[in-house]
Amino acid sequence: MTGRATAEAPANIAFIKYWGAHDLGRGVPLNTSVSMTLDRCVSTCTVETRPAKSDDPGSADEVFLAESDGLQPAPEAFARRVLNHLDRLRCLVDDDVAFRVATKNSFPAAAGMASSASGFAALTLATTRALGLDPSRHELSVLARRSGSGSAARSVLGGYVELPGGPHEEDVYARPLASAEDWELRDVVAVVATEPKSVSSLEGHRRVRSSPYFRERLALLPGRLDAVRQAIEGRDFHLLGPVVEEEGIDLHLVAMSAIPPIFYWTPGTIETLDGVRKLRRDGVEAYSTMDAGPNVHVICRPADEAQVAERLTELASVQRVIRDGVGSGPRLCEDHLL
Repeated sequence: MTGRATAEAPANIAFIKYWGAHDLGRGVPLNTSVSMTLDRCVSTCTVETRPAKSDDPGSADEVFLAESDGLQPAPEAFARRVLNHLDRLRCLVDDDVAFRVATKNSFPAAAGMASSASGFAALTLATTRALGLDPSRHELSVLARRSGSGSAARSVLGGYVELPGGPHEEDVYARPLASAEDWELRDVVAVVATEPKSVSSLEGHRRVRSSPYFRERLALLPGRLDAVRQAIEGRDFHLLGPVVEEEGIDLHLVAMSAIPPIFYWTPGTIETLDGVRKLRRDGVEAYSTMDAGPNVHVICRPADEAQVAERLTELASVQRVIRDGVGSGPRLCEDHLL
């Protein structure tokens, strides 16, 4: 079997976070999460298949990063996760195939900006198409989640997305709450660090149960989920914003109080959070949230995007501002990386 496909998949920003897992290896989250699919922060992945020449097809798999100066072998830890997922996807067909993969991001990887979500969603879509398969969005969500990135299950859909928590794996796939056209919001990202974070999200999921505040957060989630669902249905930004900001802070409260503690924040994170509060005092309705990393997402309406971006750019610790918004989800591409 030979085939080639290229997919582009977006990152997402979680309004209600997935933090803690029933089954970390298969990406089965402990709690329900809700996210907004982004538009410009994307991963692009090309997958080529070819007949395997040995009894161990996986031994011939290759994984590359598509850099400005050409293809470079992927770092070992990243390549291992990709190869493990390719082994799962290889089982979808009867033929013995080997894979050649190239991937790139439009935004910093491993810095707490959901690069695993976009990366594994793109890898899953490109691989299934290269294998000649056409899975439904439901099936694609399940396959992407089994990479170990629960957030990847949400990145296969556009707009506003809900992913139920476990423990029943068959029920854990993304459901749409609203389309990108239903509610146009903006995500202005203050990038304060681009290097890979010292504690991965996978390790964070392992540690969170040790926090004395872990159960407190779980007890608060049903009310927060109801508020976010209601806000999305009613396009109610006044309701959405405070809940999203509170939830973003709580994820890090749990991380910081884990044993051993996880400190994702940097001085730049704190400066940016203070800058968002000052924006609100000046009458600009904008709210911050963060995934497991130091960079800050600022959610606002389109009319306020330029002012938010300008104010964030003025902060000394902000290296770069990415102006993004709600997007329509993954797509197949004609321009290949291989």
